[in-house]
Amino acid sequence: MARVKAYVFCKVNSGTERETCRRIAEHPFVLEACIVYGEYDLIVEIYAENLEELDSATEEIRRIPSIAYTSTMIVGRKFRKRKGS
Repeated sequence: MARVKAYVFCKVNSGTERETCRRIAEHPFVLEACIVYGEYDLIVEIYAENLEELDSATEEIRRIPSIAYTSTMIVGRKFRKRKGS
């Protein structure tokens, strides 16, 4: 099975955005963790070998005490910009 890519949208306790983002970014399955402005506080890009590993990764994120809520979006298909466009 191909690798699984997902984005985890996180709401965190007020004032914990930077520390929580740094903590999440330390995990080996995290490609990028960003502080964002809007409905969510953080967006985390993760990779896993399969859905079971993805489940474990999201559980690790959810165990962080400052995480109040998460929503995981699994990438179904990816398109890239064509060169020269």
